[in-house]
Amino acid sequence: MSISEISEQRRYVPRGKPETKFNVLAPAKCKEPAGAHHSQLRIAPRGKAEPTVSVVIPAKNEALNLPRVFAALDDGYHEVILVDGGSKDDTVEVARRLRPDLIVIGQNRNGKGNALACGFQRATGDFIVMLDADGSTDPAEIPRFVNALREGADFAKGSRFMPGAGSSDISRLRQVGNYFLNKIVNLLYGTRYTDLCYGYNAFRRDCLTVMELNGGDVENCDEHSMLWGDGFEVETLINVRIAKAGIRVAEVPSFERRRHFGASNLNAFSDGLRVLRTIHAERKRGARRASRSQTTSQREVGTSWSVLSTLSEEAS
Repeated sequence: MSISEISEQRRYVPRGKPETKFNVLAPAKCKEPAGAHHSQLRIAPRGKAEPTVSVVIPAKNEALNLPRVFAALDDGYHEVILVDGGSKDDTVEVARRLRPDLIVIGQNRNGKGNALACGFQRATGDFIVMLDADGSTDPAEIPRFVNALREGADFAKGSRFMPGAGSSDISRLRQVGNYFLNKIVNLLYGTRYTDLCYGYNAFRRDCLTVMELNGGDVENCDEHSMLWGDGFEVETLINVRIAKAGIRVAEVPSFERRRHFGASNLNAFSDGLRVLRTIHAERKRGARRASRSQTTSQREVGTSWSVLSTLSEEAS
């Protein structure tokens, strides 16, 4: 595929609200049986209440961007958790004024990955949503991710490169880099990801056992320290570990917006190398678990929405 063809993947969301279509990815190397339909993925919630949703927002010096984010954030979620990374501006004060029921916590180390790990550890909802504080991820899209989980996915992965998705922020260099890094992961793990380096995701709380992120205190580490997974590599780390676990993933179309205030901390070269290092390190850490032979079998109804929908023998 040429660079010009890659750039064609950069689409703006069309006007209107067409029906959202999920790209349901069965665990790698497992084929759908003839005549299978995605409607088979639905979980019948007999006797279960509606799933509770926790929204986790890592933030550092985002006081100017938060009003736009919170204005689009629905009031009906179980909890919204803001993880402050030691902001020097009025991030916490602005956030509390905009949403009085907000839960605010700090980090125990440095980096976005640690902020997410701390937020996940605090979350009590059945479903957990990752949302950026700079306004690049649209809170109005959260129902898309929740619906994908309700319909049987264990992990709902945002993608900027599928129909109905796009970005007004990604540069040509970052786009090309993401394309080839994505190809590497798909080749190594047999996945069909369309967007590796995007951090808008939602998942059942049980996925935390698969991600293995460390949000706890570590001896000889302080708020200025960083461990593996504490930085921007966390998004790739999560996607790779989800792929290795072989749980059910649904890609959800998402539109990435340009931040309105402040400068991004992303760097195409250094972050690209960090992603490559992550892929290599996770490959050495352990090969993907054996493929599952019953990926499209009837799903068992879990005792709660937070439990993985995948059959127990598939996740073991």
